[in-house]
Amino acid sequence: MNLSAYKKVVHAADKREVSPDDKPDMSDLAGFCAIAREAADRTLGLRPYDVQLIGTLALLEGHVAEMVTGEGKTLSGAMAAAGYALQGRRVHVISVNDYLAKRDAEWMAPLYEALGVTVGYIDQNTPHDERRSAYACDVLYGSVSEIGFDVLRDRLATSPAQIIVPAPEVALVDEADSVLVDEARVPLVLAGAADPGSTIPELAALVRTLVRGYHYEIDEQGRNAYLTTKGAASVENILGIDLYDENEPGTLIEVNLALHAHALLTRDVDYIVRDGRVQLINPSRGRVALLQRWPDGLQAAVEAKEALDPTEKGEILDQISVQGLIKRYPQVCGMTGTAVAVSEQLGEFYGLKVAVIPPNRPCVRDDFADRIYPTVPDKIAALVEEIQEVHESGRPILIGTLDVAESEHLAHLLQRRKLEPVVLNAKNDAEEASIIARAGERGAITVSTQMAGRGTDIRLGDGVAELGGLYVIGSGRHSSSRLDDQLRGRAGRQGDPGGSVFFVSMEDELLTQFVPDERPPAADPDGLVRHRRGAYLVGHAQRVAEGVNLEIHRNTWRYTRLLEHQRELVMEWRDKALHGDSASVALSEADPERWAALPEATRDETARQIVLYHLDRCWTEHLAFLTDLREGIHLRALGRMSPLDEFHREAVAEYKQLMAEIERRSLDSFEAPAPELKRPSATWTYMINDNPFGTEWERALKRVTSTSKR
Repeated sequence: MNLSAYKKVVHAADKREVSPDDKPDMSDLAGFCAIAREAADRTLGLRPYDVQLIGTLALLEGHVAEMVTGEGKTLSGAMAAAGYALQGRRVHVISVNDYLAKRDAEWMAPLYEALGVTVGYIDQNTPHDERRSAYACDVLYGSVSEIGFDVLRDRLATSPAQIIVPAPEVALVDEADSVLVDEARVPLVLAGAADPGSTIPELAALVRTLVRGYHYEIDEQGRNAYLTTKGAASVENILGIDLYDENEPGTLIEVNLALHAHALLTRDVDYIVRDGRVQLINPSRGRVALLQRWPDGLQAAVEAKEALDPTEKGEILDQISVQGLIKRYPQVCGMTGTAVAVSEQLGEFYGLKVAVIPPNRPCVRDDFADRIYPTVPDKIAALVEEIQEVHESGRPILIGTLDVAESEHLAHLLQRRKLEPVVLNAKNDAEEASIIARAGERGAITVSTQMAGRGTDIRLGDGVAELGGLYVIGSGRHSSSRLDDQLRGRAGRQGDPGGSVFFVSMEDELLTQFVPDERPPAADPDGLVRHRRGAYLVGHAQRVAEGVNLEIHRNTWRYTRLLEHQRELVMEWRDKALHGDSASVALSEADPERWAALPEATRDETARQIVLYHLDRCWTEHLAFLTDLREGIHLRALGRMSPLDEFHREAVAEYKQLMAEIERRSLDSFEAPAPELKRPSATWTYMINDNPFGTEWERALKRVTSTSKR
């Protein structure tokens, strides 16, 4: 259905006469829109605009609806979710965080009730019994991580009664670009067999004594640190060992991890320390990623660097990527303010099309050209001057910064000028709703890290429209133009006046990392870089960064697609053992005498538990094998072999032995007098943040940058 057809349906809906007793008929979209509009008006005091109904129709068609900030995506999504539910299809509304899931479920509950649809939500504090009830509702709101973790927890079920997540039907994804693209390659992990984390605290102190340029070097992309010959000799002398002894490779690994943590990860940029724990910062959202961690070795190295107790670590029992999780749903749709920029990826990876929904009122925001400066100090000085000058008029200002450290530094500079900024970053993101709600008041100065997915509109205070509306300032360009657009979109909602501008320096990380060999143009006498090549380099660096991220996404999916397929097959086997009699049939046929000797009342359960245990155990070992294989597979390129082809060849060969090994171990346990089926004493969940030092990033960056120079 195209935009013209959508408008015809909405026009027909506007003419419909409805009464409180009308029931939606999903074969009549105009009738459904009319009833949904009336129900929203009566229960929420919100009468959907025509464009909101168009957004609803786009979602019901299975598209990703691009609706700019402030256009009412939440209501459009709720009406679409109700529409799917009225078709008899269970809907999961997938959010980027727990706060939005709870807020939207509670906010939209009266609308759902009026339409005869049940709704629930989950967050990380929801007890097991309440989770089961929430999943039984027609519509469930939950963060992508919580729903994914529940899918993984069900993976440990040893009886059908323990399963809580129903068969997937419809996924309606809020902030779709963030979930489907930015988070797509992040694995959700179920871990067990808890052991204390291990690292060598002395190494954290040792690497602090090393000097860059003498003991170690950092590559030009700032993604890898390595010991020089003199550095290795110094470390060997201090530790009294041979770092390159083939029989003792562990120490070299520990030294490299400690060096990476020291040289390449920065506190208040990549992570914060809060409540005695290292907490990662999500770079695309500027807030704490509560359930994320680096791979265990690097996580422990950062904890040692900060003199913290190591967290528990253990083996991965199961994992699923966010992309793999979403692709479980037969029907996927979504909504976001910035979908067109990733339409290629949405089509390539999910088969989704983007429907651009026009705004209810034309946008009158003034988006000014970037102000480009030669150095970071020049940029910051000009930025502070701009803030002070605009503040004197009373106009509210929202400053978007790139990381926590920058937000706090800028706030400090403003305070020295007797200004009173409010800071929103990963350290106080629990207060974000109240901070954002006040950002449009007269005289307000709000300094924030990434604004994507904040979920709260900025409404203008009294008299602010006459001052020009909210003024948005970016302290630098992000690696994705979408993040810049999301920041700009905070001003000018629903036809409000507003303005936006970005301050950029030729020393910003975006340029030094992605166009390191380009010579920047000279500044004019007033300090501004006005030569058109300056703006070109900023845009070019951003395009290269976006190309790198797309290449990493593609490469990650090439590797994980096979794993996801193998996981689906293993889960089919597991479901047959859990819900059916496949375990009993296999063991009774393998050893009829042993089967006959067992008490009849316990035979089926004994067989089920034995097969489930060894299936889970073998799958855990298979995951470990694939992880080790993936880490070193790039070296096959030295022998003129395709790393991806070699990975697939070995992964498939190993998988072919999996079922036979499960059967062999199951039979051994079945025939043993007292088989030991010891499962992990504790389990926990987390998301693995990509190791920032992996060769995958380096290869992608070199490939894209070399191509761009041809």
